[in-house]
Amino acid sequence: MSARPAVTNQDLQALSQRSTREWQDADAAHLLHPFTDHQALAARGVRVITRGEGVYVWDSEGQRILDAMSGLWCVNVGYGQEALIAAATQQLRTLPYYNAFFQTTTPPATALAERLAAVTPAHFQHVFFSGSGSEANDTNIRLARRYWDLMGEPERKVIVSRTNAYHGSTMAAASLGGMAAMHAQGGLPIPDIVHIGQPHWWAHREGAAKGLTREEFGLVAARWLEEKIAGIGPQKVGAFIAEPVQGAGGVIVPPSTYWPEIQRICDRHGILLISDEVITGFGRTGRWWGCETFGYKPDLMTFAKGITSGYVPLGGVMVGERVARVLIERGGEFEHGYTYSGHPVACAVALANLDVIEQQGLVQRVREDTGPYLAQQLAPLQDHPIVAEIQSCGLMAAVQLCRHPPTREAFAVEHGIGMVCRKHCFDSGLVMRAVGDRMIVAPPLVITRAQIDEMVGLVRQALDRTHAEARAAGW
Repeated sequence: MSARPAVTNQDLQALSQRSTREWQDADAAHLLHPFTDHQALAARGVRVITRGEGVYVWDSEGQRILDAMSGLWCVNVGYGQEALIAAATQQLRTLPYYNAFFQTTTPPATALAERLAAVTPAHFQHVFFSGSGSEANDTNIRLARRYWDLMGEPERKVIVSRTNAYHGSTMAAASLGGMAAMHAQGGLPIPDIVHIGQPHWWAHREGAAKGLTREEFGLVAARWLEEKIAGIGPQKVGAFIAEPVQGAGGVIVPPSTYWPEIQRICDRHGILLISDEVITGFGRTGRWWGCETFGYKPDLMTFAKGITSGYVPLGGVMVGERVARVLIERGGEFEHGYTYSGHPVACAVALANLDVIEQQGLVQRVREDTGPYLAQQLAPLQDHPIVAEIQSCGLMAAVQLCRHPPTREAFAVEHGIGMVCRKHCFDSGLVMRAVGDRMIVAPPLVITRAQIDEMVGLVRQALDRTHAEARAAGW
């Protein structure tokens, strides 16, 4: 039994008086964090974030931090949007919960489904709600296999994904993802999920991409899908899933030739194309959806994060008419669903969130103003002594760190240069994520040009300090 008294709702005001050390001790005693070495975190002490406004958050020591990762790729409309808060409050008073089972709906769930059909490509007229992107990608597996069962081809069970992809953390979603560290824990992937290489020119620069332009490599990488289909047998492959831009893998922007070739291959073999838009949806790339930015037509489309700007959990799958018509017209129960599918509070917040995106013209702003401006302001960092390349797409970008850019010599893995840089970012008042030796940003879509200038200045400062530390250590 804990020595500390249990915290009640009435204690919330008093909690603000706790010191950082008290929060850290309570956290170490009770909270297990995602993707964390808990022993190391307990020794160091957790960072405590206490409030947010616009593109900034504040920690328990009073430091203001520019959140260049939108929380976790999700706070698209920024912190403190009163319209979302009001929508949640009103819906909680009216109907805090009801389910979508029992042949029943709630007004917010149906209204949001109708609204999503209006802001997605025309062939998407149906949605299946979940509580997260992970659940939505589990749903994609069920939808794809149910589709092929109803089509009389039940052997089409195999789903192809990519290495270094991220599709969630449940057993099925983590299997779809292509991250070796995740697969090493839990006996993953589950059967009938396979992977091909990622369209990452930099990572393949000494191998498959050696001597090739990015565009030439894009065709090579796309044709790995065709080779995989041929090896398995086209009659066994049901779907291919990918992010338009690999997000958690390091903001890997594919060559311009990649997606058109992927579309051709999927069309040729009749396999379903699944676009995981959990990160790229709702304006991140400068279009409502990443598939629109890169010009392809998926059959299923995963969303989460930006649907509510992270204010409350919600996810789902946009189901294209190719799949929806088969599910509807051929009948039979789809044995799948979640307690929180179409949660009325989440859907009410999502509707308010879409209002903010549209009223403030955020998608157009990213496409025509802040996205190009971010690319322009990051470009001079290309000359930094530890920067090898910069990639961006809308309001997501990556800075590739390198020990000696002219020769493409990488830092030794054991030096953890990305984590060194991340620490300097936080110390300077900036959230910038490290993916190996690749530093990434995805700020809220409401960020201004002046705030982009501030962000890029903090990035340069962190790079300078990282370079100085590496030189002093002889790295």
